[in-house]
Amino acid sequence: MYQKILLAVDGSEHSKRAAEHAIQVASFIPQSQVEIISVIDLSKAKTEILHGELKQKRQQALEEIKSCFEKKQIAHQLKIERGDPGPTIVDYANKNNFDLVVIGSRGLNSLQEMVLGSVSHKVAKRVHCPVMIIK
Repeated sequence: MYQKILLAVDGSEHSKRAAEHAIQVASFIPQSQVEIISVIDLSKAKTEILHGELKQKRQQALEEIKSCFEKKQIAHQLKIERGDPGPTIVDYANKNNFDLVVIGSRGLNSLQEMVLGSVSHKVAKRVHCPVMIIK
């Protein structure tokens, strides 16, 4: 059923929980594959370069997520894209015909913490497959 799964991550706690759920779903389907997408927001890239610590934390979080997939022996692949996260995830998901998108309800942007994250909201509205939003 959900053989081709897209997991959108940004290193936040919500995306780590989303990874756990993607692993659970994939573990029920023997032939499933998970693509992990992380989008580097170009508007924040300068800040990350100036503050190498932010870049290092994001990379560390991605390594943690990848290691979870490796421990559970779930087929996965990491894709790094650049652009505005919402539209980039939507475009990637729709062009690659995924069966399911898994995303955290909120990301690293503190302005969006009051309501459902704008990235997850955009993805849920515009992707052409089921979307699982993890709190």
